[in-house]
Amino acid sequence: MHIITDALPVLPADLVTRLIDDALSEDWQSRGDVTSQAVIPAAAKADAIIRARDVGVLAGLDLATTAFLAHESGLNVTRHKADGDALAEGDDVMSIAGPAHALLSAERVALNYLGHLSGIASKTARLVALTAHTKAKICDTRKTTPGLRAIEKYAVRAGGGANHRFGLYDAVLIKDNHIAVAGGITAALKAAQENAGALPIEIEVDTLAQFEEALAAGAKIVLLDNMTPDMLRQAVDLNKGRAILEASGRVSEDSVVGIAESGVDYISVGAITHSALTLDLGLDIDIS
Repeated sequence: MHIITDALPVLPADLVTRLIDDALSEDWQSRGDVTSQAVIPAAAKADAIIRARDVGVLAGLDLATTAFLAHESGLNVTRHKADGDALAEGDDVMSIAGPAHALLSAERVALNYLGHLSGIASKTARLVALTAHTKAKICDTRKTTPGLRAIEKYAVRAGGGANHRFGLYDAVLIKDNHIAVAGGITAALKAAQENAGALPIEIEVDTLAQFEEALAAGAKIVLLDNMTPDMLRQAVDLNKGRAILEASGRVSEDSVVGIAESGVDYISVGAITHSALTLDLGLDIDIS
């Protein structure tokens, strides 16, 4: 059993609907879009296009589509791209046509999700491209926005990355504080091996001495935390293929190549979810 998954899933429809309902409720409250109501006739129709204003990778189409179709809006949506597609500046992403009030009242919610998730996918894709000549796989962490973990991890996979565990429930990851309380690396691993059942077990180390102790105690997956590329190479040599190796700790576009070239199997990057910039996507009304 492995702690990493990398297939691009289908987002559950009930999750998408709930997130959109919550976001629209936050935006509309009980009054709706008072600007459109005050400025635009109720029967007005409009055509609009969402376009990329920067280069990147697309993610979040299901959420944007659901926002425009919510509450029997009467809108028609046509997708011109798919999640995971590379975007050039000016690319058409989605066309929307129908009642102007419905279109404008869902615009910001749709763009917020599209921009946020596409930003994550784009940042992931840049790291994936930088390390493509190595065997290392880029993966995420639990450093996600509360309530949005599933869709943010989906965006990581749209960008070509992999998902680490989804929560505290689906894998054992023994970190430094667990080790401190349990009484050491060997004691923590022994307890996990006895009590975790079929769950995968990973242990974090930050020195080569700790790494050797973890291997001696039978570790099958080891997280090498905040090690330099040279230390990582030494760990790979010491490992001799015995354990799956993951590197983590302040990984950036500047440092990721050296880390990947050390020979580790995975590189976990919290920044791809907690620090990704929103991809610039805009909606324009067709007034031709």
